[in-house]
Parts: sequence; C-alpha cells; structure tokens
Amino acid sequence: MDEQSDISSAAEAANDPLVLAFGRLQGAANRLGYILGRALEKECGITHLMFEVLLILGRSGGAGLSMRAIAQEQVLTTGGATRLVDRMEAAGLVERVEDPDDRRGKLVRLTALGEETSVRASRLHVENIRRYFLAPLPAEDRERFAENLRTLSHSARDVLPRLP
Repeated sequence: MDEQSDISSAAEAANDPLVLAFGRLQGAANRLGYILGRALEKECGITHLMFEVLLILGRSGGAGLSMRAIAQEQVLTTGGATRLVDRMEAAGLVERVEDPDDRRGKLVRLTALGEETSVRASRLHVENIRRYFLAPLPAEDRERFAENLRTLSHSARDVLPRLP
C-alpha cells in the first residue's frame, strides 16, 4: 500500500489499495456508528450526537462550555450546535447559565438528568464498543489500533480550519 498509484481507469480507481482501505474505514465507521447510535436511542432516548455533547460537557467540568466551544469540538456550525443544545435543553439534559467571565455570554452545562443519562449511556456504549469494535480484532492488536485511530483523529482535526 506504500506504492504510488497510477490510476488510469475506473476499474483501477475502484481497486486502488488506498481507495479500498479508506472505503473500508468509512464503511466500518458508518456501520458501527449506526449500531452504537441505534442502541443509545433505543435504550437511553438520546442520539449519538447528543451523547457526544454530554461527554464533551462531562470533560469540561461543572462550569460548562460556550456554544462556540461545543460547535468546534463537534465540527458543527454554531447554528447547528444551538439547535442541538435547544433539543437537549428541552429534554432536560443541559441548561444554559450566565458566563461569569462574559456578561453577554451563556455557558451550557449538564443538569442532574444529563449527568445521569451520560453515565447510563456510557455504560451501555462501553459494552457495545467491546462487543462490536474490539471483539472482532485480535487482542494483541487492539491497543495499537486505538493509538493509530487517535493519531488519525488528531491529524485530521489539526488540518480543519478553526471556527471564528
């Protein structure tokens, strides 16, 4: 897979080892996202994206985060983040509070229900990750695979432009 590809036909393009490898990565991510997201919706009543926001807020501590910070973390527009947080607020998972450092700003933080939902969803998610993400891999490859994914994620994050 380290060779340079000289693609000159649709068949060569479709069978290029790098194209195939990346397609497999996307396919696996999409299928696993669907499986894990569906379990969160069925068992916890939240979407996978809501779960990700609960985790981001959980990592941030009690003070909360600005809408801009949530949007940057999730690669959303600020409008998309606002609509998502609106739905989460209506569900009682988060609340908007005054920003102590900016009188005009608001921070988003977990409610008690958001904390409880985050814990319950995380327990389910960890079991499903073990079952669908780790179990198919040889045990001796799992740690290295996770490290490689972290490297890819950080590399892609660093290439993306930051929101203003």
